[in-house]
Amino acid sequence: MATVYSTSVFQPGIFSNKVVFCTGGAGTICRRQVEALVILGANAVIVGRKKAVTEKAAAEIQHLRKGSKVLGLSVDVRDYKALQEAMEITVEELGKIDYVICGAAGNFLADFRHLSSNAFKTVIEIDLLGSYNTVKAAQNQLIKNKGTVIFVSATLHYYGVPFQSHVGAAKAGIDALSNALAVELGPFGVRCNCIAPGPIEGTEGISRLLPKEMTENVRKAVPLQRFGTIDDIANATVFLFSPASSFITGTTIVVDGAAWHTGQQGTFPYPESILHSDKLSLFAPKSKSKL
Repeated sequence: MATVYSTSVFQPGIFSNKVVFCTGGAGTICRRQVEALVILGANAVIVGRKKAVTEKAAAEIQHLRKGSKVLGLSVDVRDYKALQEAMEITVEELGKIDYVICGAAGNFLADFRHLSSNAFKTVIEIDLLGSYNTVKAAQNQLIKNKGTVIFVSATLHYYGVPFQSHVGAAKAGIDALSNALAVELGPFGVRCNCIAPGPIEGTEGISRLLPKEMTENVRKAVPLQRFGTIDDIANATVFLFSPASSFITGTTIVVDGAAWHTGQQGTFPYPESILHSDKLSLFAPKSKSKL
């Protein structure tokens, strides 16, 4: 990371003796979420499909605070047994699990006519099934420790977004899952919420999904006139895991500068982009998942 998360807003050590388990933890947004928690006192386990990338990220995060312990494990979130084993390693190495971040995701641009059933299924399995598997595998620890879950969602299902039907469907499912779990796990003292990032500067989502020539138009369509930062998402994460949000559950915090309220301004021209999608070459790739 080019910059280090700033702790000026939150009390140092607020997460001392806490343990977070994060899927997609080597990704730009989720990594910053974990970095913030570690700097503020937590230990962590991040999981991802790519072993070398995940282990390298874990080692770098661990160096952010003296005495911290951060593990990187190679796990495919679609594999429930593998997640169970990762939870067991976490408890064995770090003692417990207090917080869970479900951040594993897959995305690409593809209009419905060119989106294969398999590509749609893959995103649903990574995002939605992966989130379910993660919380399911962590449930005993969450109940034992009266833990908290954050699902990384999106705003793509708040209105019809072309080229994103697969992700919109997956994130809508995640929101519904979070709401249901807030009700079912609430009596056990477990809180569940979503964070829905908007356009975040320097992320894979911006670089891969937003053509450079459209960047300025999209930025102007954000009411606050800027893209978000990974620290904006980290700050929301710290708040939702902190005692300050102890009565907040079953809701979604949208961190997008009110961008979704302006709809599709600045994106692909409509309906021309749909009618002539063949010319845009926006076909679902064989493998573009970020685990």
